[in-house]
Amino acid sequence: MLSLNYLHDLYERHQDAIKAEVRSFDLNNVKFDFQQNRYLMGVINLSTQSWYRESVSLSADSAIERGYLLKAQGAHIVDIGAESTLDHALRIGAGDQQSALIPVVQALAQHVPVSIETYHPEVTQQGLKAGAALLNLTGTTQIEEHLRIVAEHDAGVIICFVQGANVREVQDLTLETDMVGVMYEYFARRIEMAEKCGVHKIFIDPGLGFYYRNLQDSAKRVQYQMETFLNTFRLRKLGWPTCHALPHAFDYFKEEVRCAESFMAVLALLGKTDLLRTHEVPKVRAVLETMGVFKN
Repeated sequence: MLSLNYLHDLYERHQDAIKAEVRSFDLNNVKFDFQQNRYLMGVINLSTQSWYRESVSLSADSAIERGYLLKAQGAHIVDIGAESTLDHALRIGAGDQQSALIPVVQALAQHVPVSIETYHPEVTQQGLKAGAALLNLTGTTQIEEHLRIVAEHDAGVIICFVQGANVREVQDLTLETDMVGVMYEYFARRIEMAEKCGVHKIFIDPGLGFYYRNLQDSAKRVQYQMETFLNTFRLRKLGWPTCHALPHAFDYFKEEVRCAESFMAVLALLGKTDLLRTHEVPKVRAVLETMGVFKN
């Protein structure tokens, strides 16, 4: 699928989207210019059940230390989550998420823009109050409540494409011939809602890392991910930057799995992704630098 012919045909069919511009904004007084640069989001997982062991921090102190390290390695934003997205992982209630997140957010927000991943409004409220600059919203219920809280704190939001109540309650992904077209309509509705609520800092995220049951076949899943990456530029017509979580393609990379996100980053950048969420900041930073789109 990844060939010059494929890329040429894609360009010919969607030339109107190639030059679409998206809005730039600041997070915690840090300016993000999406016309000139691409950016990195490093990951801290506070759940011991998160599968990417290198991103797991077992205490607040180790999470804070990892946050400093991610920034030094080149992360422009640090994303913190207290619940694994794996379908068999334990569910973490809002109270326990807050207890884990807040000390880390308070310490890191003074040094780097922090994102919190949640679908609980109370966690959103307390996380933004503690200094987080961005909500990584992985649910589809109580949307307006989340968005009003974001607006009250002059924060930003990552609107994820989720088919289900939240990232932990997805089953099968309803696959259409043109999934990016489906996402476009989904995001258009969510963006309109966010703007009406007073949110003026928005990323959209196609949700490639979520564990839908009918995408567990590796060939089918990776093809879907690759096609979405390469078609991402079409979403820029919505006027807001795109965030992608870089997947791992474990069945193909196996013992070299820590190199997978670097490969996926190339596809993401070809599709004009603006913010790359990665567990491997130094490796992906090298890709951005090689392609001339990284600004420290």
